[in-house]
Amino acid sequence: MSLPEPVSGQLDELEEAARRILGAIGEDPSREGLVDTPRRVAESLAYLTEGYGVDPRSVVRRALYDHPGDDLVAVRGIPFFSLCEHHLLPFFGRCHVGYLPTGKVIGLSKLPRLVDVYAHRLQLQERLTREIAEAIERILKTKGVAVVMEARHLCVEMRGVEKLDSDTVTSCLLGDFRTNATLRSEFLELTKR
Repeated sequence: MSLPEPVSGQLDELEEAARRILGAIGEDPSREGLVDTPRRVAESLAYLTEGYGVDPRSVVRRALYDHPGDDLVAVRGIPFFSLCEHHLLPFFGRCHVGYLPTGKVIGLSKLPRLVDVYAHRLQLQERLTREIAEAIERILKTKGVAVVMEARHLCVEMRGVEKLDSDTVTSCLLGDFRTNATLRSEFLELTKR
């Protein structure tokens, strides 16, 4: 799948589009409270989609360290936010990541950075979960990766069915996490709230 180019170089075009949207909903983009809104919207969208311009391997750089162990490494509760590709409304929550090292471990700060690379794109939560897991598997060459994401979707809460406080939970289990029920249970127990 080819990804769109990062939008940061197209701020003027985004700004003009935001100005047209304001006019289309019946607002006056030149009124005092809105005069700077188109630029702010453009900068906001550039930030929220900056993940398109980031190679996940560049985030990890040299933060792979030799480690002889093969015990489960888990990081739970990584906060994230993204935009749903259907309505361009935010969804946000927590991501839990586990992996089984095979000679190398990753610097712990790099896991949240990898989550952000994929979350800062227009997304489906289901795809986001899988992309994170596959990136970790690819970069670390692990025996297994598990990713669980819990999120609230404003497209569910603010429009449509308007169901507040409903969580969507997705998971992607690769390698030993898919085939080993004991390992899978250990990960799920460690990542409970």
